[in-house]
Parts: sequence; structure tokens; C-alpha cells
Amino acid sequence: MVHFPTTHQRVVDELGRRIVGGAWEPGDPLPVEDALAAEIGVSRGVLREAVKALVAKGMLRVRPRTGTRVVPPEDWNHLDRDVLRWKQAGDAPALLRDTGELRRIVEPEAARLAADRAGPDDVRALYAALAAMEAAAAEPGRSGYVEADTAFHRALLDASGNRLLGSLGRAVDIALEHSFLVSTQTPGAVEASLPGHRAVVQAVEARDPAAAAAAVLAVIEAAEEEIARSPGMPSDAVRPVRP
Repeated sequence: MVHFPTTHQRVVDELGRRIVGGAWEPGDPLPVEDALAAEIGVSRGVLREAVKALVAKGMLRVRPRTGTRVVPPEDWNHLDRDVLRWKQAGDAPALLRDTGELRRIVEPEAARLAADRAGPDDVRALYAALAAMEAAAAEPGRSGYVEADTAFHRALLDASGNRLLGSLGRAVDIALEHSFLVSTQTPGAVEASLPGHRAVVQAVEARDPAAAAAAVLAVIEAAEEEIARSPGMPSDAVRPVRP
């Protein structure tokens, strides 16, 4: 079933995309309410509700006498799913860079914790995600591969036993999906990634923290290389990070 956005969602998306796209600079006021509502084709009430949603995301600030103004990007909630979607559409290279850096900071330590703490259900979840990746890789269109890959990395964060890390994985799944969509476009990337993911699971199952951290770091580094070579990406969009 196709789900069509509500008028409220449509206006939030329209304003959010404009802000991310730089239609208004940080500190700029939004256009006069009547004019902006008429331009978008909605009532002032709908516009006000959309503004409230963007205030909650840290993108707008409403103050008496100064009106509604755009907030600098450093104050936005960059883990918000809508903000991630708008960044994906408006500044994909920056989102890919940020995602890769976040993964390097978070996933190796999550893998270490998983090797210490993961229970049988956690290991089964990792193997199930790996099996889904392998099955999707064998399909002609590889339908479902990115979804299975994302599920694998969420399962790894869950297996860490740290609930904040688990929540982080669910918060950034849009960013992970986008990263995997790009990194798997180069020929042979999917097949090459499977042994690395299996090494992660095996190290977690063997309760070898150092091996688990090294295995997931190797997966991340390989993905960075694939992103840098991915068709359609500018050559300097994402540079592999090296110590």
C-alpha cells in the first residue's frame, strides 16, 4: 500500500529541504507568514504547525519581536530521521563522510562489547542478518541486500548490551542505508563484503573482542574505499580515513 504524506508532513518536508539546501542562511528570518503560506499553498495554521515541528528538530527558533529564524546547522538534531533524509537529498557527500566517521568511532567499540556480552539470541540475530545478506547477494537484482546489511549493523550495536548504542543504530539507519546503497554499487563490492561480515560474527561468537573490533573496522574501511570508487560520486566526495 502506498502511503501519501499528509499536508503537515508535506510542508515540514518542504521547509526542511529548503533549510538544508541553504535557501535561508543561519540567522535569516523566514518570509512573512502570509506570503510563505500562500507560496506553499496551505493555511497559516498548517504552516505554524510545520514550524513547530522544525523548532523541535532544532532547525528554527521562534522569539518575540524577532520572529522565526533559521538556526545554525551545528544546533540541529542530526540524528532526527527527517533531518537525515533531507541531508541525504541535499548534501549526500557530507552525510556519507559523517556516517563513516561515526561508524569508525562507534562500531569497533560496540563489537568489543558484543564479544564480551552477546548472548545466544544476539549471536543468532547476527547470523540471521548475515544469512539474509548472503541470500540477497545471490539474487539477480540483489533486492533486500541493503536492508539486510543495515539490520546486521543494528544487530551488532544491540549485541553490545548498551541500550544507548542500540538506540543510536535505529536512529541512524537512514544514514546507514544511504551509505550501503552507495558502497555496494561498485562491481564486486557485495561479494567482497560478505567474508568481512562473517568474520565479525565469528569473532563475537568466539568472545574475542580484539578480533571483533578489527573485523568490523576492516568492513568500514572497505566500505569507504567502495564509496570513493562508486559510480556517480565525485572523486573527492568521500576520502577514506587513515590513522
